[in-house]
Amino acid sequence: MSRAVTVSGDRSGLRQSISVGPHQLLSDEPKRAGGNDQGPDPYEMLLAALGSYTNMTLRMYAERKEWPLQEIRVVLKHSKSYAKDCADCERPTAMLDRIERRITLIGELSAGQRQRLLEIANLCPVHRTLTSKIDIQTGLAEPL
Repeated sequence: MSRAVTVSGDRSGLRQSISVGPHQLLSDEPKRAGGNDQGPDPYEMLLAALGSYTNMTLRMYAERKEWPLQEIRVVLKHSKSYAKDCADCERPTAMLDRIERRITLIGELSAGQRQRLLEIANLCPVHRTLTSKIDIQTGLAEPL
């Protein structure tokens, strides 16, 4: 199980303070969305999680195989489109979330090694979580 993540915000705006163990992060919305752009927005945080774990997964795999992978760069973008783009969607007015992930592999790798690393990227634990059914259980806690 992962460490608890605590997110808190107050009446001063949309900025959120995030604590994970000894780490402190900020999240906010861009000015055009009513925030002050003091940190990444929540979807950018989600993309960062996917991108960083993709990199970690590929790095561990390449090192285990002793492949000459020098650097990995992942660029991610999130968008929403209407479900008409989704053949399997149940509700015609539903939105489809799309994440575009582009991976650059730097190093003297064969075409076969590059293809295998692309396959391994889809086995990244965060990728697997995002593409599975997620059970989020929400309840109220007493104020401190």
